[in-house]
Amino acid sequence: MSQTTVVTTAPEPKLWAGGRSPYNVSYGKMMTWFFLLSDALTFGAFLISYGTTRFFSSVWPDPNQVFKAFPFMEGHNLPLLFVSLMTFILIMSSVTMVLAVHAGHYGDKKNVAKWLLWTIIGGICFLSCQAWEWTHMYSECINTWSNVPGQVKHGLWGSFTDVNTPVEEFRQFFNPHKESVQNILTNQPLIAMQSTHNFFNYFFTITGFHGGHVTSGVIFNILILVNTVNGVYERRGHYEMVEKIGLYWHFVDLVWVFVFTCFYLL
Repeated sequence: MSQTTVVTTAPEPKLWAGGRSPYNVSYGKMMTWFFLLSDALTFGAFLISYGTTRFFSSVWPDPNQVFKAFPFMEGHNLPLLFVSLMTFILIMSSVTMVLAVHAGHYGDKKNVAKWLLWTIIGGICFLSCQAWEWTHMYSECINTWSNVPGQVKHGLWGSFTDVNTPVEEFRQFFNPHKESVQNILTNQPLIAMQSTHNFFNYFFTITGFHGGHVTSGVIFNILILVNTVNGVYERRGHYEMVEKIGLYWHFVDLVWVFVFTCFYLL
């Protein structure tokens, strides 16, 4: 009588069966990183376009002349002081966000709520400052453009084709001590006007896009604060959602560093 030998083959071990990721990161956090990467590419495209336009322009508005106003201190020459205050507020809100995430790692509900509240306040203060700056810059644009005869509207804030346009209205945006700039303002006014037009187009578009991100970040933080106070994350046993919105908030702060450098410093 013959005996049949049955050979069994052990199944290949699976590295990941759909449970915890082998990369020690949750699905939600990984998707947050993918979203931030795609958003970074969008901001990068905007800033590269701005840099290319500026590089090929023979004259460009001077940030020290454009951004010299401060609330309730009209008539004073305070270059970049107000935007420095805005930057400080946003950086401090990033610090409070770090403290909120740190408290979440220890399950400290009270401190998570406290630092999220301060982050929200910082974001609202930044948006308020940006709203004042936008209002002030828009009024300056309108006052300048309204003094330009024969203007032809194109784009967001208008472009101009009248070669007889007085350039004195545009001198306020340029460095008055550069002889090369003065020559262009005198001999090629259309170039100066088009450069000013391009500058403000990019300024309102890119800072507005960033401001929209800050606004959404404030809304997300408010929602997470409400969930924290109601004990949602305490019942889940983790505060990962606070960490994910923290990544988004830090990204918004990092983008502002590049926006600040491109528009206000260079």
